[in-house]
Amino acid sequence: MPQYPKNKLAQSVIASCIANSVKHIVISPGSRNAPLTIGFSNYPTIKTYSIVDERSAGFFALGLAQQLQQPVAVVCTSGSALLNYYPAVAEAFYSDIPLVVISADRPKHLIDIGDGQTIRQEHVFSNHILYEANLAIESDHSFNLNEVNLALSISKNNQGPVHINVPFDEPLYETTSSLIQVETKKQLVENKEEIDYKYYAEIWNKASKKIVLVGQHFPNKQLQQYLEEIVKDPSVLVLVENTANVSHPNFINSIDKLIFPFEEDQAEAFQADIVISIGGLIVSKKIKQHLRNFKPKHHWHVDSKKALDTFLCLTKHFKTNSSNFFSKFIPLINFKESNYQQFWMEKKSKRLQNHASFLSSCKYSDLKVFETILNAIPANIQLQVGNSSVIRYTQLFDIHTSIKVFCNRGTSGIDGSTSTAIGASVAVKEQTIFITGDISFFYDSNALWNTYIPSNFRIILINNNGGGIFRFIPGPQQSNALNYFETPHNLTAKPLSKLYNLEYSSTNTIDELQQELKVFFKNSEKAKILEVFTPQNVNDKVLKAYFKNLKA
Repeated sequence: MPQYPKNKLAQSVIASCIANSVKHIVISPGSRNAPLTIGFSNYPTIKTYSIVDERSAGFFALGLAQQLQQPVAVVCTSGSALLNYYPAVAEAFYSDIPLVVISADRPKHLIDIGDGQTIRQEHVFSNHILYEANLAIESDHSFNLNEVNLALSISKNNQGPVHINVPFDEPLYETTSSLIQVETKKQLVENKEEIDYKYYAEIWNKASKKIVLVGQHFPNKQLQQYLEEIVKDPSVLVLVENTANVSHPNFINSIDKLIFPFEEDQAEAFQADIVISIGGLIVSKKIKQHLRNFKPKHHWHVDSKKALDTFLCLTKHFKTNSSNFFSKFIPLINFKESNYQQFWMEKKSKRLQNHASFLSSCKYSDLKVFETILNAIPANIQLQVGNSSVIRYTQLFDIHTSIKVFCNRGTSGIDGSTSTAIGASVAVKEQTIFITGDISFFYDSNALWNTYIPSNFRIILINNNGGGIFRFIPGPQQSNALNYFETPHNLTAKPLSKLYNLEYSSTNTIDELQQELKVFFKNSEKAKILEVFTPQNVNDKVLKAYFKNLKA
């Protein structure tokens, strides 16, 4: 017979989660959260996961929610445990991921009196959440129920993180065989605005140089179709990144490859009259610099929540999603005679030729390794990518259109990439491949400390013995403190693979890498790590030569 907590607050939280279809709960062990642990783990339709490290648990849940597009909850005990969720909460806030933080707390009379495992838990995430529900033992049942329901509804409808803080007094382990039933109430949480699409279409129709820039975006067939329609206009350039998860031969899908070699006159020629930006954060630093230096007359950002003034020239925020925007906007626009798209597509073709020429004779380096790996990755997989150099290298290459690409670009941190990738792998049927750098991997090594890693999960670790990006950035090498930026370590993943029972292999040359990749993605009884060692003192020189060669 199932056992549920007697505690009324715990019953309210659990029953509300069930009523709001929260089906995945990631629990970190503790005593104060015992009523929640008992209730969630006993409910038959809820899938629970036990992950000790709260920071890793937060990102694991983030990966699940990223793929499910539904709220996923994390549950912890009182005290500093809660603070370890903050990196994942911030990422969820900026990446529009429905992460629900449920923290056990001590009763108010035990806060700030010197009792153990007590901190001021209310409002700790106030800068980076959509709603916080601070429950109270002394409040009536309907108030607490309404607060939980509102938080869960906002997380789901507005796609973002919320915090539910639940104080528990002892006893904590008393159980009953029954669970209360609650009904959800529909919450009106979306702000709708009336948009004069005809007015903006008239502005669009007069412009001869227009850019649609697509940042991080979950795969969306409707968006793909709308962009395919709009790129038929010869006055429009569609710039996308691999994390946008849209593709077309006439899209500019490697922005840095096109604009990095710009001379002043080319930058002026590239300047657009109108830029429409959609999706999440942009990886390319070069396009951000360009649009700040050569501002369009109009920058319109399309997002149901945030008005991202990334280029410091925002003139209109359309408070709606991209599919709804284009469904209303496209029927009103006309194609404009222009050579804008043709000119830059010819430049793209030339850059591709220079790219292929350089790679054909490129010495062993991070750049050559990424070409080799991305050419070998199977179709129809989920690709999770680490931050810093790894995502930037990935953006320089074409990726098969069947591959879905994800990266924690909300805050662009390296702290939870592995945990996110593992959580995401649990949520999908297709194989997940994770490419990461060494600093990020070792920083988040507790991500491997769980029993949920699928046997077909693959980690490709690029180990250049430190933060290689700091050799490409001009400042650190002139600072006499390079070791504090790069953090050289001489570590290898082999002992961790043994500790966490993963298959391990390593390579030091392109020939070795090519041979290993022939078998690396095949089915196995265990997940695998492939550690690719690259030369620390060569990578930055090769990358600089690569960008210089693009100008030729």
